[in-house]
Amino acid sequence: MTISADHTAHPDTTSQAPAEDALSEAAKKFGITAEDYMLPARHQIEMVDPDGRLKPQGEQGTEPGHEYPLPGDEELLAAYEQLVVGRRVNDQNSALVRQGRMAVYPSSHGQEACQVAAALCLSKGDWMFPTYRDAVAVMTRGVDPVQVMTIFRGDWHSGFDPLEHKVGIQCTPLTTQLLHAVGVAHAAKLRGEDTVVLAMCGDGATSEGDFHEALNFAAVFHLPVIFFVQNNKYAISVPLAHQSVAPSLAHKAVGYGMAGERVDGNDVVALLAVLDRAVALCRGGSGPLLVEANTYRMQAHTNADDDTRYRQNSEVAEWRAKDPVNRMRTYLTDRGLLDDDGEARIRDKAEAVATQLREGLSEDVPVDPQELFRHVFEKTTPQLKEQSALLADELARDAAASTSQEAVK
Repeated sequence: MTISADHTAHPDTTSQAPAEDALSEAAKKFGITAEDYMLPARHQIEMVDPDGRLKPQGEQGTEPGHEYPLPGDEELLAAYEQLVVGRRVNDQNSALVRQGRMAVYPSSHGQEACQVAAALCLSKGDWMFPTYRDAVAVMTRGVDPVQVMTIFRGDWHSGFDPLEHKVGIQCTPLTTQLLHAVGVAHAAKLRGEDTVVLAMCGDGATSEGDFHEALNFAAVFHLPVIFFVQNNKYAISVPLAHQSVAPSLAHKAVGYGMAGERVDGNDVVALLAVLDRAVALCRGGSGPLLVEANTYRMQAHTNADDDTRYRQNSEVAEWRAKDPVNRMRTYLTDRGLLDDDGEARIRDKAEAVATQLREGLSEDVPVDPQELFRHVFEKTTPQLKEQSALLADELARDAAASTSQEAVK
């Protein structure tokens, strides 16, 4: 079906099979029922334990229809490099906030595995729609680090071209990016493009109306969208138990008629395996999917948040032992894929990115007050022209007064 300008539904002979038929076909490929295809595996997918050891296949949470091969060595090494860079970026940005070089920064310290896997699973022509906390994912997608962080210093623009990088703008309104993602996926499908869209959100977003609208539309129109929920256990200060009593957030998928899966969000190996397959299924026409990653926000919601008011230090310490960077380092080292020279090279790269951020965000940006009026509407309104003229006159008078004072001196 397509929706015309008068909001009337019309048959669309170019669309794929109805969602229920597509679900049945997807399930048949795995030899399971449509219900088992939609429901997540009984246990979350976890391939590498917190100690960095590969778990026996029978303990990875896989089952028929929910089976995941290990990612390739090159993909794992690339992911580890981005993990280390991402951790350094998180720590550097927190320092820049304290120095007054950034207005605010929502750290993803502890969630870097989700960030990195989200970006690496996509092809160049695919789209990613991040949240305000997903700066590391945007950077991993290939956007210049200084451009990624520009928005957090209070500049009026995003700092990068979304179309060039196929990355949506980070913004603070909760869940609106899911609707944007669905719109891009719908447009791509109507054009016949081979595009997969990954839409990122947190557990708090699943309580928003936009979440329902986005998932329902994507399922009804059978769109190639992966809804990637980073469940870090808190919507600012509200714990998950006060948001939902569903068995898991991944179980919400079946209510929309799409497949759901849950994965250890601190295990980058499992994340890559699950998201790589999700992308392949979307690209193959199996429709939208919902992936829940269980992770944890190690630092405060933002620099303005006091997380000690709503969580215990013992809880934070428990999750610190599941750190994704340490886990991956141990796994790669034990396999002989990472040695001291490789580790040093990666850390040097991370430090170079941190230096780039310090230098780039320490530069004073010339301020032009007239920018307030230039990009509000495509055609400037009479009211904006009047306001612009008033400001120009006030600035001219201030400049003249300053010149007169200097002359007196």
